[in-house]
Amino acid sequence: MDEVMAIDARMGLDAGQRQALVEGRHGGAFELLGRFPMRDGAWVRALLPGAQRVEVVDQAGECVGELTDPLGDGLFCGRIESQVLDQQPDRHYRLRVAWPGDIVHESEDPYDFGPLLGELDLHLINEGRHHRLADALGAKPIHFDGVQGTRFAVWAPNAKRVAVIGDFNSWDRRRHTMRSRGNSGVWELFVPRLGAGERYKYAIIGADGEALFDKADPVARQTECPPATASVVADPRPLVWHDQDWMQRRRSFRPHASPISIYELHVGSWRRDADGQSYGWDRLARELIPYVADLGFTHIELLPVGEHPFAGSWGYQPLGLFAPTARFGPPAAFAAFVDACHRAGMGVIVDWVPAHFPSDAHGLARFDGTALYEHADPREGFHRDWNTLIYNFGRNEVAGFLISSALEWIEHFHIDGLRVDAVASMLYRDYSRLEGEWLPNVYGGRENLEAVNFLRHLNQVIGEEYPGVMMIAEESTAWPGVSAPVATGGLGFTFKWNMGWMHDSLTYMSHDPVHRRYHHNELTFSSVYAFSEHYVLPLSHDEVVHGKGSLLAKMAGLDDWQRRATLRAYYAFMWAHPGKKLMFMGGELGQWREWDHDRELDWYLLDDPAHDGIQRALADLNRLYLEEPALHLRDSDPRGFAWVVGDDSENSVFAFLRFADAGSAPVLVVSNFTPIVRRGYRLGVPSSGRWVERFNSDSRFYGGSNAGNDSGVYADDTPSHGFSASLELTLPPLATLYLRQGDWVV
Repeated sequence: MDEVMAIDARMGLDAGQRQALVEGRHGGAFELLGRFPMRDGAWVRALLPGAQRVEVVDQAGECVGELTDPLGDGLFCGRIESQVLDQQPDRHYRLRVAWPGDIVHESEDPYDFGPLLGELDLHLINEGRHHRLADALGAKPIHFDGVQGTRFAVWAPNAKRVAVIGDFNSWDRRRHTMRSRGNSGVWELFVPRLGAGERYKYAIIGADGEALFDKADPVARQTECPPATASVVADPRPLVWHDQDWMQRRRSFRPHASPISIYELHVGSWRRDADGQSYGWDRLARELIPYVADLGFTHIELLPVGEHPFAGSWGYQPLGLFAPTARFGPPAAFAAFVDACHRAGMGVIVDWVPAHFPSDAHGLARFDGTALYEHADPREGFHRDWNTLIYNFGRNEVAGFLISSALEWIEHFHIDGLRVDAVASMLYRDYSRLEGEWLPNVYGGRENLEAVNFLRHLNQVIGEEYPGVMMIAEESTAWPGVSAPVATGGLGFTFKWNMGWMHDSLTYMSHDPVHRRYHHNELTFSSVYAFSEHYVLPLSHDEVVHGKGSLLAKMAGLDDWQRRATLRAYYAFMWAHPGKKLMFMGGELGQWREWDHDRELDWYLLDDPAHDGIQRALADLNRLYLEEPALHLRDSDPRGFAWVVGDDSENSVFAFLRFADAGSAPVLVVSNFTPIVRRGYRLGVPSSGRWVERFNSDSRFYGGSNAGNDSGVYADDTPSHGFSASLELTLPPLATLYLRQGDWVV
């Protein structure tokens, strides 16, 4: 005992330090473990609880010393004799450790390596300007000092001790204590000979000296499949891409002037196999992509695919902001799915959630024992609606963490756009709060100035670094300039969801046709503000859950035929209305039941010609939307839209024109939302001549009654509705027509 104490004293270790070290409480392991030059040569100390024998070997594999554990507490110590190691201290020795069960493990000593991250990395992390955070923090297989292993790094500024634990050390919190990088708040450790596929977490002792629940890595690029919660060392090999042409074209993509038609998808419930299991990315690539391509959509939008512990949140309570969920395959499979979409000519949008995060013990909540990512005060840091925590957008490191996450999806996985969830909850400090339950900003107002600055910075960075990538806001209030440039005082998003149009139009369709005359403004009001923002018209998942019923079930009518006809007419009205288009999966089938994330869509409906007709109508609408510049080119320009008839509430008829650039033919859109055929209905048009009927939602091909105008009509020089010419139409019941000026299409 005295001899041990003497050796400890010579090496700068007292009894208190020894006890803290062997109990896994000492945060300065690099001061006490590893190689120590002494007068009589080099000594090595290693903490290996449970080991039976420890030898130090040189690079040739020769034993140069044996370490002993005289107190039986797992702290091994001994002198080594290698002249090579003495003369070249940068040459790393190895520890050959014998464990119970005749298991022998040989590896370099983690405590024989110097600091890992450079000062610039640490500075940028603290400034919130390290936009490649997963390259600096997290688990990264590297070569360091000629040795292959994995570098771990995590930001935990208020922790007293951080250790990395995993299968490689039997999840022993006493081993693999990380090195503190001082005021940066970063802890790091290089674990030699550790590679991809290893599971790991961080064992943290908070500022109060209490051990926390083991934490998953905030910037892990791969995770275990839930309900397991460990992070996984991701394969460092570059992802394989074949979409170079797509990525090159994306840089010059002009979203505001382009046709954008989005198929919104919940991966887990689109389709399932015979055993009820969700499709993985590989099978989705084979079956989903051609299906969506045949329907003519330009983009697929995925409900959040970042790792999330609770499947019932549909991904909207994520903890893995850098890792696609393991439920559907590894990260490389997700990348291959995106690659296949691009090669099929479709973009991919991912829902991204910076508004809140769940309080699961293994996640970000009180990550180092303090409110690190969230606000400490629940009046700022807690959402009662979702029982989740709110990011502290005013903290540099947190803002940088979120921006790095966004860039990870765009750069690492080639994602073409992010739909930012719950933006309204970010913008207002009093969002869903009663008086006295929120704190005002520094000026006494309700605006969350820190969140505003974060969103502007985020959109600026993405706009500068990734031209052509879309940022789409789900924002449900009248906040001005959501899609205006930051330079003009806006938030800088590419598009904003038009929640007002969605609510008003669905409410109108829910009225019995005989009563629609009293609600005419519910369809016309959107034209008042249609060009105040760059809009996406969303028929999203939120409208077909929680007792709201399916889209088809919302349609009023005396029978199923009328409801289906109304749905087709509504889709056609939407596809002609200014704004990009979004439809949640199942809308194309005319589902009767609302969406259930635990079962697949009702694919059997397509055996019914009436439901197959809804799908065919939607595919034709997408085709026309792409073919007719008037339907998309001036979506954000008031010169691209003009009412012809907006006041015929008695007949529930709506008619408007869509215009493209000079030289392109306009399109006349007419909707009759009553179950009555109206013949000889005169409408003004810009010029006389042929007007081709390009779409009729009442066509027999779609399950309609086949009333209409054959292939088109002639307009004469009779003035009407403020135009110099006019035409007479037969308006089918519960139907929408498209007519384009010009010759018939053969």
